[in-house]
Amino acid sequence: MDSGITVFRSADESAGEDAAKVRDMLAESGIEAALLDDSAPGVPAGAYEIRVGPADRERAEWLIARYPPEAELEQVDASTALDLVTVFGQEGSAREMEALQVQSILDAGGISSVLIGDSRYPNFGHRVRVAKEHTARAKQLIEEALAAGPVSAEEAERAGESSRNG
Repeated sequence: MDSGITVFRSADESAGEDAAKVRDMLAESGIEAALLDDSAPGVPAGAYEIRVGPADRERAEWLIARYPPEAELEQVDASTALDLVTVFGQEGSAREMEALQVQSILDAGGISSVLIGDSRYPNFGHRVRVAKEHTARAKQLIEEALAAGPVSAEEAERAGESSRNG
């Protein structure tokens, strides 16, 4: 069946388990299916595939489309705590550096952030976003850095470099 038609492919952390469930579901429906990992020719590194014969392709795809990914649905975090919130946003071409500096300040404060923007399209501006649960602390860190000014930033950078080197 190595030359079969791929009807399922996954490379996420549960790919092997997911592929085995799909293979079993297809077998229960009377479709012979082969489960292949990345040691098989044509399977990308880290992926698992399910292949079926050409005659079973359409029915297998139909069944897979209706197959409920129960385990994945049970693990969904419905909270909004991880929704991203913009804590810094500027328009214009010179603002990318400011956004990068804000991202560095947040990083130093232990807050992960995402930089939104593209230097090829500076008119769209740059934004720094953090998880909703970190919004207040992120804004506080930004305000403290703005109040301290560039001299304090340089002193903090030197202190950080000397602690890493010393």
